[in-house]
Amino acid sequence: MIVRTLDQIEGTDRDIAWGNGRSRRFLIRADGVPYSVTDTIVKAGTSSFLQYRNHIETCYCIAGRGRVRDHKTGVEHAIVPGTIYSLDKFDAHVLTADEEDLRLICVFHPSLNGDETHDLTSLEHSSAY
Repeated sequence: MIVRTLDQIEGTDRDIAWGNGRSRRFLIRADGVPYSVTDTIVKAGTSSFLQYRNHIETCYCIAGRGRVRDHKTGVEHAIVPGTIYSLDKFDAHVLTADEEDLRLICVFHPSLNGDETHDLTSLEHSSAY
């Protein structure tokens, strides 16, 4: 059984600055599970052009307000507490946090190594590496 608290993760090597926020990684590949669970903060007022090419990602909003836009179709969806979205086809997308930080609980399959970040300086989407 694995039991962890956010207090145990903050400030450790599982607390990753990913570009426009923090990803607190509760479960990673080293834990021996086939998926990862993160508590992710997206900084207020930021937009990030993202894509995971090796992971399916599902996010559930627990705080804040923002938007996710499918880069391929241009369709944008509001994200508020109680909203879930799944990037089920390795979708390139733009994630925006509005006036307050957006807080998401995210599940990745297969599991993350744990040290993945994004390069947000490119004009193309950032693939986690």
